[in-house]
Amino acid sequence: MTFINESDLIERFKKGDPSAFEAILLRHQDRIYNLCRYMLHDPQNAQDAAQDVFLKAYRSLKDFRPDSALYTWLYRIAVNTCLDYMRKLRREAIKREPLTEDVPSDEPFPEQLYESGKITEALQLALQKLPEKLRMAIVLREIEDLSYEEIAEALHASTGTVKSRISRAREQLRHLLRKI
Repeated sequence: MTFINESDLIERFKKGDPSAFEAILLRHQDRIYNLCRYMLHDPQNAQDAAQDVFLKAYRSLKDFRPDSALYTWLYRIAVNTCLDYMRKLRREAIKREPLTEDVPSDEPFPEQLYESGKITEALQLALQKLPEKLRMAIVLREIEDLSYEEIAEALHASTGTVKSRISRAREQLRHLLRKI
């Protein structure tokens, strides 16, 4: 199997070759789904959001300009799509649930988490508690392994802002994980 670079695939798609988009989708679908999963914390919502991302990309790829990486462009679409899903889910939750007081939880101590193999679950719970901007930055850096520059482009922020958000996210995660 020969590797076709993405700019060639984009050009083929723009000239009417639908198999070019299929190749793009196959290259990026797992990473886009994983990003949606981390942001939305639900496999079904993540699947729906990832499908929406590729529908949006399909409709907009003809206008894509190669001054940025395709990968970063797709991530920006994914982040925006997930933010839309999160707003929609919040509105639906507010409509469904009456206001209740927070009840103290019986969350286990760190030693128990380690022993039971639930450290990943604890980290995901802590990530959920981060503000959206911090969570997006830390997920793109630590889980998706994007560079600061790629994250800045995906989030439409300066590199300094991205570094600051990641630093604050790490500090808040340390604080949240100490509580667990």
